[in-house]
Amino acid sequence: MTVYCATSNPGKLREFQLAAPDFDLRQLPRPVAPPDETGETFEENAIGKAEYYGGFVDGYLFADDSGLEVDALGGAPGVHSARYAASHLNGEATDAANNALLLQRLNGIANRTARFVCVIALVKDGKLVRTFRGAVEGRILEAPRGSGGFGYDPLFYYEPFGCTFGEAAIGDKMLVSHRAQALEKMFTFLRGISASVETQSSSSHR
Repeated sequence: MTVYCATSNPGKLREFQLAAPDFDLRQLPRPVAPPDETGETFEENAIGKAEYYGGFVDGYLFADDSGLEVDALGGAPGVHSARYAASHLNGEATDAANNALLLQRLNGIANRTARFVCVIALVKDGKLVRTFRGAVEGRILEAPRGSGGFGYDPLFYYEPFGCTFGEAAIGDKMLVSHRAQALEKMFTFLRGISASVETQSSSSHR
């Protein structure tokens, strides 16, 4: 089954492809200007992006919205995770800048519990089918560790691994991450649809 994914982030695309080698995952066939992300929740942003990008392809397409929620910061950076530094410092929202701002905001704070959240919205021919959510709990370190992953991964310590997501092997991370959880739910759903279509097709040829 061919499924389009609305992302230009190479890190995310790599994780998507690793999550479902039995699917033909493709990016949009041509560059498309991104929509404004005006939602106040991950669900609203994921649905908005999926419906927008779904208008450029036939069939299934999914878009995700994900980010980091830090309890001591009231759930921030949340939906602003990717552009945290830009929205607060009017600077460039690089991974390094976002991480630096997060550490600055948490300076002297003992409670550093946090979670990564991902919501995936699946559309067909531009119309919403359903959403899928995943989350993973951890805590924010006082300095980054590891050069793997992307975003806040080097700061996010995952207790069961005894290391940050930036230090973990991508294969291990894909077993537990927020994005992996949401993807698994979506691909399980799509496999059910694919199996149903094959059964109907087989029956019609008898």
